[in-house]
Order: sequence, then structure tokens, then C-alpha cells
Amino acid sequence: MANLKDIRKRIGTIESIKQVTRAMKLVAAAKLRRAQGNMEQARPYAGRIHGVLNHLLPDIDRTTHDLLTMRPAKQKAFVILTSDRGLCGSFNTNILRQAENIINAAGKENSKLICIGRKGYEYFGKRGYDVVEHYADFWNELNFSHATKMARGITQRYLSGEFDDVRVIFNEFKNVAQQKILEYHYLPLVLEDDAEEVSTDYLFEPSKDEVVKSLVPRHLNIQMWRFLLESYASEQAARMTSMEAATNNAGDLIDRLRLEYNKARQAAITTEILEVVSGAEALVE
Repeated sequence: MANLKDIRKRIGTIESIKQVTRAMKLVAAAKLRRAQGNMEQARPYAGRIHGVLNHLLPDIDRTTHDLLTMRPAKQKAFVILTSDRGLCGSFNTNILRQAENIINAAGKENSKLICIGRKGYEYFGKRGYDVVEHYADFWNELNFSHATKMARGITQRYLSGEFDDVRVIFNEFKNVAQQKILEYHYLPLVLEDDAEEVSTDYLFEPSKDEVVKSLVPRHLNIQMWRFLLESYASEQAARMTSMEAATNNAGDLIDRLRLEYNKARQAAITTEILEVVSGAEALVE
């Protein structure tokens, strides 16, 4: 059995760790609430643009718009969203494993990667994947300008012919306990099969082509903003859950160590009493 000094030292160390994990949980919860607020604010705007485009795309000639034109996908690009830091459970591990499977199925030699988050860049960079661009160290100051910068960079590479098809792999936030990994077809822009049928015909000024030309970049920007917010919220939810579990485990370990400490202390006291009694009996004799 460990001595009393060692047990006290270990209890003190674990209590310090428990304070850190509790603080990290509270910070993650605050960041999660902020990300959820941003998502709620962005959804009406994103939904309206999405609905208008779904209404317009069947009525225009897609070949007149470079971002809508379907072409043979000889070179594919995958945008992978991870975090910069760990301590968030299996958040990064799950998406990296699934992204790797998707990329390998599409053909590693025909795939270019754009990594958003340090963990993805480090993971794929070490494994010989073609990472053409990466973004890191911005999550704590996340704002809409980051989304527009990323969307603009991806769009320019697509228009230059560097790749013919762009997919985004990210964690969609469901709730604190659940995040779902999704693969989204980013470019070229396609009409969703489950789009609602709109019976009303609208008059557009300027023309439908001009409206689509103006809305597509906005749609790409707001979608990238959505990906960032979903991933950020998922990361904070995973970190909050992980830190809560770590805090609870630390509490359980402290309870066990205190029980062990009390047993060791009681054994030491009993030993001292026996020694005193034995000494007294020896003196009497």
C-alpha cells in the first residue's frame, strides 16, 4: 500500500486536473452557445437563397454559368474540416477516418485536398496526400470573412480548371451528444432532388440568368459559413462532453484515493497504538 504522503500528493494532482477539465468544459459550453446563435441567425438567409436558386436553376441554361456547368470529374477536390486542437474525444478521429475512406474510394492519385483545421493538415500531410491548401489558427476569431475567403479561394481554383468537382466533408451539429459526418457536393452547384415544387411563377428583374449569376457566389459563401459553424459547434460539443467525462472520472478517482488514504491512515494509527501498547506492557513486565 502506498504511503500517506504519496496518496496526498496524487489527490492534489488529480484535483488540479479536475479544475482544468471543469474550466475547459465551461469554456466549450460558452463557445457552443455562441456558435449556435450564429447558426440560427444564418439559417433564414441561407434558406431563402437556397430556395430561390432551386426555383431558378431548372429554367436557365447551366452551360452559360461556369459554376453550374457539369464536366467530367477527372480531378476531384475534398475540403475537410477538423479542429486545430485535441481534447475533443473522437471528433477528429472519426471524420479523418471517414474522409480517408471517401478519398481512397474516389482515387487518391486524382484527389486534391483543402484542409481546414490543423489536425486534418497534419494527418493527410504525413500520409502523402496532395494537400494544395490549408487554413489553421483562426477558429477562436471565426467570422464570416473567413468563410468568404475560403469560398473565393476554392471557386478560383475550380474556375481555373485545377479540379472539376468539389466535395466538403464536415461534422453536422445535431445536439450536444450527437454529431453527424456529411459529404456535401459544393461545386458545381446542383439542384437538390428533394427540392420543393413551387407552383407560383415569379417575374424577375433583372433576368433570371443575372439573378442566378449574383446569387451563386452568395450561396457558396453562406454554405461555407454554415460548414464552419457546424464544425465549430460540433467540436465544442465534443470537447464539452469529453471534459465532462474527464471531470467525472477525476472525481471518482479522487473518491477512491481518499478511501485508500483513510485506510492507510487507519492502518498507521492502529500500528502506532499496537506499538505503544506493546511498549507499555514491556515496561510493566
